[in-house]
Amino acid sequence: MGVFLTVRFCGEVAPGVESFPHFFPLPWAGVSLAVLEVHVGTSLVLSVEGQPAVLPVWYSSQSQQEPYITWMLNKKPAPFQILSVMSGVVKVEETDLKSRVGFLYPIETRNISLLINATREQDSGQYMCTVNVVDDTIRKHKNVGLINLTVLVPPATPTCQLHGNAVVGANVTLSCSSKKGKPSPMYQWQREPPTLQVFFPPAQDRAKGTLKLTNLSLEMSGVYVCRAENQAGSENCSIVLEVQSTSTKAVIAGAVLGSLGALATIIFFAQKFVGYRRKKRDSQEEGANEIKEDAVAPKTPSWPRRPASDTLSKTSTLSSIAGTRHGYGARAPSDTASILTSTGSYRGPPPRAGARPPSLSPPAANGTPRRRPEPPAAAAGTLPPSSLARAGAVPVMVPAQSRAGSLV
Repeated sequence: MGVFLTVRFCGEVAPGVESFPHFFPLPWAGVSLAVLEVHVGTSLVLSVEGQPAVLPVWYSSQSQQEPYITWMLNKKPAPFQILSVMSGVVKVEETDLKSRVGFLYPIETRNISLLINATREQDSGQYMCTVNVVDDTIRKHKNVGLINLTVLVPPATPTCQLHGNAVVGANVTLSCSSKKGKPSPMYQWQREPPTLQVFFPPAQDRAKGTLKLTNLSLEMSGVYVCRAENQAGSENCSIVLEVQSTSTKAVIAGAVLGSLGALATIIFFAQKFVGYRRKKRDSQEEGANEIKEDAVAPKTPSWPRRPASDTLSKTSTLSSIAGTRHGYGARAPSDTASILTSTGSYRGPPPRAGARPPSLSPPAANGTPRRRPEPPAAAAGTLPPSSLARAGAVPVMVPAQSRAGSLV
């Protein structure tokens, strides 16, 4: 019957790892341990990022010689060695694990469990331990131990978002997403007190982290919390849902559009008014400067021509007397000084010296010779009254003057 030694590992073991104590057989306990064999406490070790992880391995052998031990990590693109033991000397290889890896117990105890401190996500993989002892019988594949390490990553603080317009009667979607987590976190939505409410599918999708709220009402306003969780831990985020009776954005947009429309209307009518005033002014200026082609030329004033005797009778009351002024020499009476009689006869000025005496008309019945009337002689540079009348001239009365120059 063999004797067993109870060994308790120190340090925290990840969830899912079988807790110690483990029982390791001692090589001197009996002949049943005469063959070299590597024993593995568990084939899967789970650890949380940042926490230590222990890979439990020990071996049995009948030889008292120093073992040759190697630990390797099978990871793409190729496996690489982490540490090794030869002739009792431990050698740690240049890897990311160099400052964080080592044996949990002295090699002499034949407990070759590997300790990894402050585990990281990239530490996950399959670890292989190989033991060889001189002069010991080795069974096929019995000197190799395999352990899979999975480093769990707790979810990062998720982000909560609202998609849609939270107004009465509308539909919105709440989303929750965490950028980090291994394995992928699951999501759970709930409404916080005083109105506690937990949601289930199909309203909630735990894998995608969405929550659909339909036909919103004012009573659905409140604080909604999303919890992202996996085996490594959980993190929360929250969002405040405020359901409004009307869309504030729509009201603001309507007010802005209404103001712009009113301004545009004012500008439009102002331009119309200015254009009308300008057009009216231009039309008035054009009307004042325009020469109308269809305008009737003014007619030459005409009077009905009447016989010369009638004209003479109407002008018989007009007389013109040219008086001789004294002082500075008197001027001879003008030839135009004449008097039109009521009978239409013309009596001209007295005959000048040396002038031809007027011809006499045949004597009257009483034997007195009678002067024959002669046609009035037009003054030099003047027209006779008949010609002036025919031309439409208007007779003008010129007041007679006395010799002293006063009006008579």
